[in-house]
Formats: sequence, structure tokens, C-alpha cells
Amino acid sequence: MTLQTPQPPPSALRAVLAALDSEDALRQPAAAALRHPAGPLLPAHPLAVHVLDGPRPELTAARRTGWRFLIKDGSEVAAAAEVVQGAEGHTFSHFTAGPYLDSTVRALRQAWQLAQTSRARRQPRLLTFPGQYATALWLHGPDADPASDLLIPLAPAPLGVTAHRAYPAADLLPVLARAPLARPLLLGSS
Repeated sequence: MTLQTPQPPPSALRAVLAALDSEDALRQPAAAALRHPAGPLLPAHPLAVHVLDGPRPELTAARRTGWRFLIKDGSEVAAAAEVVQGAEGHTFSHFTAGPYLDSTVRALRQAWQLAQTSRARRQPRLLTFPGQYATALWLHGPDADPASDLLIPLAPAPLGVTAHRAYPAADLLPVLARAPLARPLLLGSS
């Protein structure tokens, strides 16, 4: 498999670079690791972010909402920055840190290892399932049937799904469709 790193639109990269120069953006709690960098902060590994809603998710229904960049401080990934697509280009949304950050790095390493053993072309993307509070690295084959795409769920994964296992999309999507929808906890409820 060959991984084809997607080229983000220039407005997405500009939005991330502006956020890295913005004191207001760097005040976000998830940006704590970016406030005192050891070297220059560099956006790397851009991933198109797609959202898949609905009780019967199908990859063809996934909609792109923006881009996520891993932010490197030297050789280490310190955070991620997400930009959303608007009518006039891309705007900075937020920084992220925590378990999905490390899990994304691990899934990208897995994808590169898979690339060594296959001739198929794949584009890495992020796919979120808001109803299940799940995210996966989506290895999309631009020349193949979407059902043959691979999904690597990020940790923490929903019950019944093993994080960091490469699933054919045709196998994982029905499991997610049967998973109970996550419900937000309401204050004062028991």
C-alpha cells in the first residue's frame, strides 16, 4: 500500500500558522504544551477530517468538515490543531491534546507499516462518529470500492471495537451501527 499524504488547501495551513502565532489561541488548555516550545512549532501530517452520522453509517455519506494538523515541537508531536471549512476558506477551531493525539500518531505508524506490505494506494483521513464518541484513521482507496477501505479505530474505542486494529470498513461500520449511541450526561440526573 502506498500512503498518499493529502495536500491541504492553503487557507487551512494559513489558519493553523496564524493560530500558532496567536496568544489568544495558545491560551486554550489543550495548547499548554505549545506555550514554551523547545524549538519552532511546525504543522505536520495534515489529515482531512470527515464526520459520519446516522444509524446506518456508510462511508459515501461522510462529509468533510475541515483539517487536523499534528503540531511538532522538534521531533515530538505536542498537540494537534483543527481548522474548519467556512464560506471564505478555513478558520482555526481548536487545539487538542490527550489520548486521541498519541493514538493518532500510533495509527499513522501502523498505516506506514501496512503500506510496506501492499500495493494499494490509500489516503489517510480522520473519520469521526459523533454518536459513538469514536474516531478512526480512515485509509481511503481513491481507486477502489469504499467498502474495501480500512479503518483503524483510535483509543479509546467504543465497546466491542479494538483500538489500533485495522478493520475493513465493511466489517467495522455494521458494528458501530449496532453500538449503543452515547448519550451526554445531564447535570443533576442520576
